[in-house]
Parts: sequence; C-alpha cells; structure tokens
Amino acid sequence: MRWPFSLSPLEHGAFVFVGLLIYVMVTRIGQQHRHPSAAIAWVMAIAVVPYLGIPLFLMFGTRKLAKARRPASAGPSQAVGTEGPEWALELLAALNVPAPVRNPAIGFHAEGDAALRALLALIDGARRRIDLSAFVLTEDEVGGAVAAALVRSAGRGVQVRLLLDAIGGLRTSRRLVRALRDGGVAVRRFMPVLRNPVRGRTNLRNHRKLAVVDGQALWSGGRNLAVEYFVDVADRPAWVDLSFVVHGPLAAQAHEIFDHDWHAAAGELPQAVPVLPPPPGPAEGACAQLVPSGPDHADDTLHALLVAAAYRARSRILAVSPYFIPDDALLTAWCIACRRGVQLTVVVPRCSNHWMADWARERALRALVAAGARVVQYPAMIHAKVIVVDERLALCGSANLDGRSLFVNFELMTAFYGAAEIAWLAAWTERQIGRSTPYEARPPSWGRDLLEGIVRAVAFQL
Repeated sequence: MRWPFSLSPLEHGAFVFVGLLIYVMVTRIGQQHRHPSAAIAWVMAIAVVPYLGIPLFLMFGTRKLAKARRPASAGPSQAVGTEGPEWALELLAALNVPAPVRNPAIGFHAEGDAALRALLALIDGARRRIDLSAFVLTEDEVGGAVAAALVRSAGRGVQVRLLLDAIGGLRTSRRLVRALRDGGVAVRRFMPVLRNPVRGRTNLRNHRKLAVVDGQALWSGGRNLAVEYFVDVADRPAWVDLSFVVHGPLAAQAHEIFDHDWHAAAGELPQAVPVLPPPPGPAEGACAQLVPSGPDHADDTLHALLVAAAYRARSRILAVSPYFIPDDALLTAWCIACRRGVQLTVVVPRCSNHWMADWARERALRALVAAGARVVQYPAMIHAKVIVVDERLALCGSANLDGRSLFVNFELMTAFYGAAEIAWLAAWTERQIGRSTPYEARPPSWGRDLLEGIVRAVAFQL
C-alpha cells in the first residue's frame, strides 16, 4: 500500500529545485546578500532536508526588508561643524544615518544603580511624551520599578508608548503587560512570531534600547530592563554594562527612530528610516551621532563603519563585547590593522551567558592573537558594547560584535566625537582590561575545531 504523502525521486527532485529557486529569488532579486558560509548553510539545508529547510528559510531567511531602499544621499554637508574624523562623517552621511549634532550634556553610567536612578528620574520628570523601547522587560525589582514609573507618568497625562520585542518580550509576564495597559501605557510587541512567519520576518528582532522623554532627553546603551543588568541579587553580582543620558537634539532624532519602529510593529513599514535635517541645537556642546542599523537600512551601517575604522585607525582600537563572532571581512580588517601597527585590544567575558557564543568565538580570537592583537577575558559577565578608535571616535550602544547584531537585528549605537566622551569610554575600557586576564590561544583538537565551525556557520549566520 502506497503512503499517500510519499514522493517519487522525480517529485522529490522537483521539490528541491523549487526550494532552491525560492532561495535564489529571495536572495538575489530581493537583494538579501549573505556571507558565503550563511549561503552555503541555507543551500545545504534546502537540498538535503528540503521539507524542513524550505519552511525554515521562509520563516527566518529574510535579512533586509523589501521596502528598505537607499534614498538620495544627504551629502557631506552633515559633517559640517563637527570635530569627528572626516572619513567617518562622510561614510555615515553616505549611509543616510541621522546627522551629528551638538548636545548640552552627556553623562555615562557605569554603575547599575546610577543608571536605574537616571532612567526613573527621566520618566518621572516627563511632561508630554515618553517613548521606551526594550528588548527585555521582566517583572522583577528593576522591571517593576520602570513599569510603575511609566504608569505614574501616564496617570499624570503623559503620552507613554512602550515597544517590546516579541522574542525578548517573552520574559515579560502577561500580568505586567496588562497592568501597564490598564494604567494608560500603550504597549506594542515588535513582529510577533506567530503573525509574521509567512512574511519572513520572524528572524528580525528589535534589539534597540532607548528611552526618549519629551524629545529632549535620551537614555540608551546596552542594558535590558531586568535586575541582572543593574543590581546585585543574593550571590549573583550584576553584569558589567554601560548606559548614558544625552540632553539635546540627539533625543529628537532618537524619537524619529522610535516612531519608525513603533509603526513597523503595527505592520506599517515605510520605504526607509526617514533622514531628516538635524534639529536645531546649541552652537557648542558635545558632538554625537546616532548610528542605527538593521533590516530597515539598505546598507549594513555599523558593519561598514567598523570595517572602515579598521583600515583608517592609526594607533589603537579598543573593543568590548559580550559575544564576539565577527564575519570574515571584519576579522580580516582587524588582523590587517594589527599587522600594520595598530594596537587592537578585545575584551570578552571568560564565560558569557550563551555557551554557543563562547564556542563560536574561538576561531576569531585565535586569529587575532596570531595577528598580534591583545585579547583579554573579563572574570565575570560583561554585557557592555564599546568601540574606541584612536582619539577621535567612540561607539556605545546595543550592538554586539556578532553576525546577528551586525546583519540581522535592529540595533542602535551612538558615535561620540567629543574628547571628553572618548576619553571616558577609553578609560572605562582600560579599567576593565586591568581586571581581566590574557586569553590563551590553544590549538583545538579536530573534534573541537569541527564543532566550533558548525556552531559558527549555522547558529550565528541565520
């Protein structure tokens, strides 16, 4: 008796052919460019296990939104009046990111309790509007305090919008969301999994972390709204992380980014992130620039900036990241930077909260050490994301140095061009280096080398 769902070899071959045709159409016609290892992984999955590979590709295969198109460049005029490196300003202008602006005040928070106080103070001081985007919001000491502050502000007549990523937001209890909505807070989930599989956006997550108050103050950085990012609990010390507050026109630009994401969460996807003229600001102050990246940008903005920085750096590059799985282009650029005399220092946790990331990073770390880089391991979990290039550029924000942050997620970094801000981030990084131990590059066994390759090629290339 013939099973009704069995296929002949010819029918199976036709199914594989259709699957590969779908891959080519989505990838080439839709301009979904991928790293070769990612392309090989998808093609092999579709060819070998098509009945699983094709549905997975349709659910997770989209890397750029179809409507994300490169508008006319705003031109190099964005760089006028700033002290940042000319190459970075011209590149970011060509990539159509918001223009650099001067801000009256910028303050960093290395300690979690200070960061939480600053966020709550901004929320409680809001008069008209609060826009908060979070990847994780938990019902604990930190998440509860933030939620209560949002409800208090909504009770005072402040317009409060909370955007939660659908995957990261799985840690947000329904009870907490219900309490927020009952308290007058508008809550949206970014690209719910069950709503988007046939649209191919299940894999596109919003990892941006920001709170904008009245369009005048911005709180941002690497911290999620959960207790481990801010305060010690019992015998578990808080993770090392960074956040900052900016008062000035940078906040107005951050509001535009949030507004874009808010409408995207409702299925309203404009052609691209709007590139507006810089809002009016002071003639003096600390110069900073938002660097958003993700599927809503036609280019891989942050990746392009990091690769360019590797070739433009003259003396040093400092990098801090909890997860370190760079693609071949960035890894090659950093190795070349080391060989031409740039002092490259990379700080990673000895053990992160994702063991797969720790396995996948080993090849890259060994290659950097062989090229002459200094790689150190922080003894505890470090979640901050910092890049310092020479004495003229520093980056801080939400993006990790891995394929997901660089090519898939909606991310937000901030470029700082002021001498004081760059010096602060460099000094903070040097303190973490002083608390770390050198990484020992050991030749792997053939089994470990194989497993590292599989994890790197598959788990972090979707």
